[in-house]
Amino acid sequence: MDLKLYGYDFGLKQAEDYQELKFQLHRHLIGEIERDRIALFDMPHQEIENYVRDKVTHYIAEKRLPVSGYDLENLSEDMVNELAGFGPLETLIKDERVNDILVNGARQIYVERDGRLEKTSLRFIDDDHVLRVIRRILSHLGRRIDEASPMVDARLPDGSRVNAIIPPLALKGPCISIRKFRKDPLQAVDLVRFDTFDAAMLNFLTSAVEKRCNILVSGGTGAGKTTLLNVLSRSIPPGERIVTIEDAAELQLDHEHVVQLETRPANIDGIGEVDARDLVRNALRMRPDRIILGEVRGEEVMDVLQAMNTGHDGCMSTVHANSPGDAMLRLEMLAGLAGFKGSENTLRQMIAAAVEMVVQIARQPNGQRKVISIAEVSGVRDHQFVLNELFAYDVARGQFHAVNTNPTNPKLREAFGGRW
Repeated sequence: MDLKLYGYDFGLKQAEDYQELKFQLHRHLIGEIERDRIALFDMPHQEIENYVRDKVTHYIAEKRLPVSGYDLENLSEDMVNELAGFGPLETLIKDERVNDILVNGARQIYVERDGRLEKTSLRFIDDDHVLRVIRRILSHLGRRIDEASPMVDARLPDGSRVNAIIPPLALKGPCISIRKFRKDPLQAVDLVRFDTFDAAMLNFLTSAVEKRCNILVSGGTGAGKTTLLNVLSRSIPPGERIVTIEDAAELQLDHEHVVQLETRPANIDGIGEVDARDLVRNALRMRPDRIILGEVRGEEVMDVLQAMNTGHDGCMSTVHANSPGDAMLRLEMLAGLAGFKGSENTLRQMIAAAVEMVVQIARQPNGQRKVISIAEVSGVRDHQFVLNELFAYDVARGQFHAVNTNPTNPKLREAFGGRW
């Protein structure tokens, strides 16, 4: 093997030879563990490190490979991660710059940094290796994945979301998607600094939250909807009781009175599921001042609209849509799927009465997230939703600007009047 020893920053660890050596070491160690008949996962971590380091050292010496002491330590650490941790994902999970980790079979691992996807040089040995890591991730969560149950959604202990899907549903090998949980959530000032919105928009949104407007955050996958919802939620005045409902708890509200509820999938026997609609109905019995639903995606839409229309002002949620108009149509479609029995116009009147404002966020081609529109929901005219755009982002000029500072909604007018 022609190992290129240029040093850690540019050499062995990033070279193809390093990956090949890792594969050989991994196979060798698996064979040694089976031969020694040791219960590796029952050993204390320090004993695992000592065992692996000893085996790696002997292998390098036996093969007479030109590996420095520095690289030997790196190899030993990687092997510990491979065998007792999350394999090649271990370093990515620890890297605070990485937001998303995407595994497409054994040979492709992508990450998102600063809004951009990039392929890494990391890889798994084979599909069985990916499957072992998936099962290791799920082992502490009481979840399983196999041919009978080939896909799973779960939340890691640190709050990160993980989705896994395996053959026969995944045709090219097991796939893993991890949305990492930020230990230090972004603040409103961070979004202004990142140019997600400007100070005028922030002041208006903050005041709208304080005035108890019902707000829907709309955007595509990975646009930053949950981050924006989290920032808006932090403007809720103290003294109010907040109930949050999510599929995987991500919201980090800096508030003294928060009740967090999380949906639960069915167990291995297909029973015990608690969905968002169950939790919304239960939340209404918990004397909430505000309900924050992580995402509207199913039958719970009817209960959320009912809550917004029956005195629970200040509710917030997100929805997958590409514009404020699409967001309203998305709610209409979900309500129809939920079994709404009234006329189309009645449903639109109900939605327009419930949702007061839509905040549209989008990821730009350069990876930046921008609030591209803030629109007031004015009502229904000629059976169509009437949206009044208040702020917009001019792509050509790269600037945010106010479109209309005189909305029809009294609370939104107050939000402008209190800040401008």
